[in-house]
Amino acid sequence: MSAPGSPLSPGPGDAATSVLIVEDDAGIAAQLVRALTRGGYQVEHVATGSDALGRGRPDVVLLDLELPDLDGVQVCRKLRERTDAAIIVITAHGEEPDRVMALDAGADDYLVKPFGLAELQARIRAVMRRVRPGGDVVRHGPLVVDIRTHRVTISGVEVMLTPKEFDILECLSADPGRVVTRQEILETAWDAHWYGPTKVLDVHVASLRRKLGVPGLIETVYGRGFRLGDVSERADVGGAGEA
Repeated sequence: MSAPGSPLSPGPGDAATSVLIVEDDAGIAAQLVRALTRGGYQVEHVATGSDALGRGRPDVVLLDLELPDLDGVQVCRKLRERTDAAIIVITAHGEEPDRVMALDAGADDYLVKPFGLAELQARIRAVMRRVRPGGDVVRHGPLVVDIRTHRVTISGVEVMLTPKEFDILECLSADPGRVVTRQEILETAWDAHWYGPTKVLDVHVASLRRKLGVPGLIETVYGRGFRLGDVSERADVGGAGEA
């Protein structure tokens, strides 16, 4: 996670989507930074319009319109003149004139507070599909996950998943190899305020493993969570999965 005010600095070969959060409320900003970082995004936070305009070229800008130094709509317009980043306005005001003004200033989408993490990530994926066509396909060994069409294949053979199984796989494939905690998966695939038994996650992961049929593809990291493991390109659909 980038510290507030630090530059975006993806590592070599890092294709993670970079998100610039422009939000003066420290509490809201901290929640967004934490949630999006967990979701595999590369995140930076600034609190003013001036700092936002001085940043590099993120893939997505989450822009609060009520900033302490500059008018948010003007910041949106200047960002649009300088960058082709996807701009999602986040604000407490959802009246039609406010939405129209922001969209006319160059915003790609408009999200009214309060909003859920799942909806925010869906909006980010949607705007990224428009500005970066084809960028929602994840390939990991024999596994191919198409986020836009919700299509999953193993060695070219389609695997039919339930919506919840797909949500879990999408969470893991956001950053293959990274350990995703149980809580992260529950918050992303179920709800940010999930308080039910975590055993439900084990049931879905076991079913997902059986359907994918690639031993070692979904690894359990005991005491932490799950990750996509390093597997061979050769795999048989419907084979014995990891228990």
